[in-house]
Amino acid sequence: MKKTLAMFAAAGLAAGSPALGQEAITAAGPEGDLAGTLIAPQDGQPVVLIVPGSGPTDRDGNNPMGVTAASYRLLAEALGKRGIGSVRIDKRGMFGSAGAIPDANDVTIAAYADDVHSWIASAKAATGAECVWVLGHSEGGLVALEAAQRPEGICGVLLVASMGRKTGTILREQLQANPANAPILDQALEAIDTLEAGGTVDVTGMHPALMGLFAPQVQGFLKDMMARDPAELASSVEVPMLVVTGGKDIQTPPADGLALAEAQPEALYVEIADMNHVLKTVTGEGRAANLATYADPSKPVTPELVDAIADFVTNKE
Repeated sequence: MKKTLAMFAAAGLAAGSPALGQEAITAAGPEGDLAGTLIAPQDGQPVVLIVPGSGPTDRDGNNPMGVTAASYRLLAEALGKRGIGSVRIDKRGMFGSAGAIPDANDVTIAAYADDVHSWIASAKAATGAECVWVLGHSEGGLVALEAAQRPEGICGVLLVASMGRKTGTILREQLQANPANAPILDQALEAIDTLEAGGTVDVTGMHPALMGLFAPQVQGFLKDMMARDPAELASSVEVPMLVVTGGKDIQTPPADGLALAEAQPEALYVEIADMNHVLKTVTGEGRAANLATYADPSKPVTPELVDAIADFVTNKE
């Protein structure tokens, strides 16, 4: 039976947290090592593997396109204060995992799921844990769901600000929600339709603002994502599942979390009213204030998120 818990963000914790003995850790990749950071658990405490979201997002939750919120590092450190271990990772072909494959764009969701299982083996060996909790953020939630189709070594799945509907549906909503996209909207929607149908988008003459989203080198990955239904994957997950969504998330709103929870009735669903996509507390309804947190590593992750994860992985929910 699905449980629903509405949670409201309280005053933030003090910014800054101790290093907690963070150390480098590697896992086997296709052609070279995958790289990450381990915070070891206290004796008998669980270990959480944090799977990053879309694009060139690094193990700390940052990317070179202006996101410097350090959400994964802050979450890992907050969990570490409670004795919960974590491994946060760089994707194959990127950052510390650059040597794992020659082309970071030559990937699929299934390939990322293979890496999750490699990380599970590495985390178990490093910590002595019998199994690992897999936390997927945003696009990483789709990877976590794919990995959970092979549940060996997985304690459970934690889906945080994750997609619950198909990629094409979410992209259309995101593009339509921003009035500044009006001049390029028709072109963008046509490209999404083409990729969903399995076709290739001709970028000749495409508006420069769309080139990053529909660049030829990423179209294969986009088509692979668009062919997958997160809710369908969630329905077949057999391990414990936590779904956390934020009321101030302008990228994957509560509709996505609800779709996942409805597909998997045994999931625990938690909605945090004032949490946004980078897991920070936002006051007010303004888009500018919301986006400002994407570049603020001094602002802690929402305390209620830490509570929800810690309670779930320690069986206190």
